[in-house]
Amino acid sequence: MQPTEPTPDTDGAAASPATPAGSSEVPGSAEERVAALEAKVTELTDAFLRARAEAENTRRRSEDEISKARKFAVEGFAEALLPVRDSLEAALAIPNATNEQLLEGVHATLRQLGQAMERNKVVQIAPEPGTKFDPHQHQAISVVPADQEPNTVVNLLQRGYLLVDRVLRPALVTVSAPK
Repeated sequence: MQPTEPTPDTDGAAASPATPAGSSEVPGSAEERVAALEAKVTELTDAFLRARAEAENTRRRSEDEISKARKFAVEGFAEALLPVRDSLEAALAIPNATNEQLLEGVHATLRQLGQAMERNKVVQIAPEPGTKFDPHQHQAISVVPADQEPNTVVNLLQRGYLLVDRVLRPALVTVSAPK
């Protein structure tokens, strides 16, 4: 008798080549893997479509918010100006006001306007004489000889205004000439 060679132990390894490929009893068969992959593709496609729809909705909401922000950007400033208008209308409603009453009302209205501008971060540019000329905030109307340092403000002709850090209107000034 001839000794037989030992066969390798498979211990749950993949099925032997003798197992038919079309057998549905074998776990991990080609059909099961295809079905699992198709299910995964369907799941991922659904997740992708949902994410794309969410991104589109977010984009549309953002565009709407930007549009509303632009449309109503001055709402706070307009609300702050309403008391100023009310004061001016009240002054016009008094038919026989004296000059003193009118002057007092104008000063009060000017204070209201200043407060409304301050609340909305509109700041005056009003350089004092002798202040160094700043071309970013001042506009020189003329250069005049003066007994002060060259390139400094001699006279303020019209106040300028800043909105936060942006110049709305530069201050109009005369500047001292070089010596």
